[in-house]
Amino acid sequence: MFAAYAARFDHDQPLNGLELGERPEPEARPGWTTVNVKAASLNHHDLWSLRGVGLGEESLPMILGCDAAGIDEDGNEVVLHSVIGQNGHGVGPNEPRSILTERYQGTFAEKVTVPSWNVLPKPKELSFEEAACLPTAWLTAYRMLFTNAGVRPGDSVLVQGAGGGVATAAIVLGAAAGLRVLATSRDATKRARAVELGAEGAYEPGQRLPRRVDAVIETVGAATWSHSVKSLKPGGTLVISGATSGPNPKATELNRIFFLELKVVGSTMGARDELEDLLSFCAARGVRPVIDSVLPLDRAREGFEKMAGGDLFGKVVLTV
Repeated sequence: MFAAYAARFDHDQPLNGLELGERPEPEARPGWTTVNVKAASLNHHDLWSLRGVGLGEESLPMILGCDAAGIDEDGNEVVLHSVIGQNGHGVGPNEPRSILTERYQGTFAEKVTVPSWNVLPKPKELSFEEAACLPTAWLTAYRMLFTNAGVRPGDSVLVQGAGGGVATAAIVLGAAAGLRVLATSRDATKRARAVELGAEGAYEPGQRLPRRVDAVIETVGAATWSHSVKSLKPGGTLVISGATSGPNPKATELNRIFFLELKVVGSTMGARDELEDLLSFCAARGVRPVIDSVLPLDRAREGFEKMAGGDLFGKVVLTV
């Protein structure tokens, strides 16, 4: 079958390790299901995999891709939950949780095999391309907002780095849920898009906001950390799920964190029941993922180049 896969690692030039070509079809496993992939979306996780983060040489070649929607063995339209072994389904009792492509072949292929427990019905309201955007970036944003930040309608939220997959999802989901969303971006066009998607205002990174917020959705890391901490109300919550600009900020702002009793919460992906709730929310409220571009699988390299260069707003989707 045709696939996009990591053939080697290159930390500085990750696309040097990306190959497109034939790979073996997945083998049947007890308790697992094979899905014919219709659409799959890119995540920064795929770039990190090409750098060798979370993967060992012994795992190569590894088909990339965490997210997918497609047709299962019974002809049902389905969406895949990307976290394997979260509750022991389909794996050994001592196996830690992992994301697809950390241990198992991924979704940038004609077929993928996952534990049957990881297969959810696709709402008829969502296209395959839209549904394929949800299991990683959008689920991460959903968990950050509604589980870990604990915000309610009317609360205010700052989303750092508008344009990225998680940040874009947080803007759309927050606005749909009645939150007062503010956003930042270095790019004026992306700031304008953020307002179109429901943000009350969009600002340059580090710019003073009109008011402090109840929560900050942080995926940028070192470059925006200080601004995130300074933007919170006393008792506010900073939820972080990534650090694309690096993990070590120049100032940790510890004095501000303890004096204002701020909460810093780490967040990674989400649970299967949260993905189920997210799918239902999107179907019921008419919320749709923001898609930057749709490319056939054989043009996957173009999608990787867009993501690596930051030249996108929303998700890049590959179709089979």
